[in-house]
Amino acid sequence: MKEPEAELQQEYSDPNATPAPWSEAREQLEKAEIFWLSTVRPDGRPHVTPLIAVWLDNALYFTTGENEVKARNLENNKQCILTTGCNDLHEGLDVVVEGKAARVSDEGMLKRLADAWVAKYGEDWRFEVRDGAFEHNGGNRALVFAVAPRKVFAYGRTGMYSATRWRF
Repeated sequence: MKEPEAELQQEYSDPNATPAPWSEAREQLEKAEIFWLSTVRPDGRPHVTPLIAVWLDNALYFTTGENEVKARNLENNKQCILTTGCNDLHEGLDVVVEGKAARVSDEGMLKRLADAWVAKYGEDWRFEVRDGAFEHNGGNRALVFAVAPRKVFAYGRTGMYSATRWRF
């Protein structure tokens, strides 16, 4: 993937701020352990939930049970947002990924993702691949979704405040 061009959002940034490099935002997506997924219910109300995710092949991947609210919401509206960052006021980089969730069922890709989950989160997150999904803890089925970014925002707070946008 060609590195996207960073655009500083002046109205949300200190006067001397510079845009965050994509490499810094990507590193945050790779190392972050907790993400917040925002989806939309059929009646238009938002739904937000924390989860774990893996950045691989220029997309974020997450799992959900077939009957969970987020899975049902994504059946009706694939648009979603994943956020991660730091809760400190004067340091850190928050990253917001906007995109469309696409179900992943390819066995080869699921096996790669299962390996990525263990590498990032440890043995407690070892998944088996069965019938186009993950299986965990002896039978709990988890659907896997990919979100390739359409837009990414990063909000920096270390030294000075900055807001950067990338379009894909």
